[in-house]
Amino acid sequence: MELIRGVHNLSDAHHGCVLTIGNFDGVHLGHAAVIRRLVAVAEAYGVPATVMVFEPQPQEFFRGEQAAARLSLLRDKLARLAELGVARVLCIRFDQAFADQDPGEFIRRLLVDKLGVRYLVVGDDFCFGRARQGNYAMLEAAAEQYGFALQDTASCLHGEARISSTLIRQALAQGDLTAAAGMLGYPYRISGRVAHGDKLGRTIDFPTANVLLKRKVVPVRGVFAVRVRTEDGVEHLGVANVGRRPTLAGIQCRLEVHIFDFNADLYGQHLQVELVSWLRDEQAFASLEALKAQIQADAIEARVRLADAKVTV
Repeated sequence: MELIRGVHNLSDAHHGCVLTIGNFDGVHLGHAAVIRRLVAVAEAYGVPATVMVFEPQPQEFFRGEQAAARLSLLRDKLARLAELGVARVLCIRFDQAFADQDPGEFIRRLLVDKLGVRYLVVGDDFCFGRARQGNYAMLEAAAEQYGFALQDTASCLHGEARISSTLIRQALAQGDLTAAAGMLGYPYRISGRVAHGDKLGRTIDFPTANVLLKRKVVPVRGVFAVRVRTEDGVEHLGVANVGRRPTLAGIQCRLEVHIFDFNADLYGQHLQVELVSWLRDEQAFASLEALKAQIQADAIEARVRLADAKVTV
């Protein structure tokens, strides 16, 4: 799959495609239905199936930390889109200049002149351009004017229309990982690179990998039994905390993972952490000894949950 970063990197070779536009946060089963339809149409037209996404997501740009929690980072989103057969992803930096452009220019200059869109799939509530003046009705008129086909995403979904990123966020916030996985089509995972932390875990005999969370808001909080995949593809079992570490007066949300029976150096590695079972809410403890005792109990419970779920490595 080809990743095109920015409109300025489009060339004549990218002219001619079938296209869908959106956040595709989490690339859940509803998204997958749209993508599969797009890939099938692309094969019929003999052009690449192309997805346009934005970084940051528009809501993140406008609302900052008040935006809804992101389900997936760009790296994870790209991996999932590639699995579904997407040929090209155009990732556009969403900034004020892009938000302020004339919607008619967006259609003519980008969709028609640059991309040569033959078939477009968007939600019927899709808005774009200055003051969100562009809408589905404008795209319908443009489709007739410029000669491309237009379809709304609802007509691609069939029985999966009720799946949404919002519902998945709600399930994750409630610790219902089974419901979230059922809508995503895969177990919920958090990925990131291991960075140096304060190394407190070593002092209480529970060393942890401190995974950077490059997102403004995280959709889950608490302690979880987890399965961890390291860069070498090997999987391990463990227990993880996602939160602000109230016992230590933490401010920034972190993912800290203790991998069972493991002592190798993970600094700088990119880990994929699958949340298997929610154990408890994050809480503050009166002392480090009390925290250590709880982590010991969490580790025991995590091993039991992982065994009950028949999670193996």
